[in-house]
Formats: sequence, structure tokens, C-alpha cells
Amino acid sequence: MVEFKVVVNNTKNGKSHNILVSGHHANSLIGKKINDEVDGIFVSLPGYKLQITGGTNKDGFPMRADLPGTSRRRLLLNKGLGFKPKHSGKRKKKSVRGNTINPDIVQINMKVIKHSSRPIEDLIKIEKKEDLDKKEEQE
Repeated sequence: MVEFKVVVNNTKNGKSHNILVSGHHANSLIGKKINDEVDGIFVSLPGYKLQITGGTNKDGFPMRADLPGTSRRRLLLNKGLGFKPKHSGKRKKKSVRGNTINPDIVQINMKVIKHSSRPIEDLIKIEKKEDLDKKEEQE
């Protein structure tokens, strides 16, 4: 079963929130690309619109928006995501991931485009309460 850690950046107050997404919601994120807009219902935030800004795979390699596909490649980089040179003109081969979400991705970064009337903090607290109730019922 696919499971993602989604980091949602609230652009109003600058806070980030970690949300665990699994099941059919996680499956619906597979195949989406960086800069795609996603409905907030997929990450338990109804009423919100989110934009995918990046992510990392299971080995820690970052996703790069200008690399199409899902594969990991070694690119010669001089700046940008995946490489920060200390001197100008320095280039280095680094491994980066493609811009499409697949089951190897562990973390997905998103930012809020359209806000809802309810704050994110309240929606996350409600979700955590429901998870605790389900666990108690199973025991």
C-alpha cells in the first residue's frame, strides 16, 4: 500500500504542516506532476486547493521540475535544486528524481493556493481524533 508524508505550506502565516496520506487518497496522487493543482480532499483538507512544489524519494533524492518522468537520473548541475555550489562556475553530477509522483516517492511538498473558511490546524486536529478513535475500536 502506498503511503506519503505530505508537507503542506500555509502561505498566509508561513507555517508548514505534516499530514500522513495513505489508501485511495495516496493512490490518486500517483501520476501527478510538480506544479499540478490538487484538491485538498486528497490530504484531508476539504475546501483547500493545493499546488505540488516538489518532494523526495525513499533514498532522499529531490524531485526536479525540469526533469520529465519518474526515474532517477544523474545530471550535470551548476545551480538549482539538488546542488548549491560554493564557487561560481562549479559543476557537479548529482542524482535527482523526475517530476512525476510514483510509489517510490516518500515525501510530497505542497503549498496552499486557495484557502478555506476553516483553518488547517482545526482540520488536522479533527483527523488525528478520528484516527485515535479507530485505533481504540480495533483494540
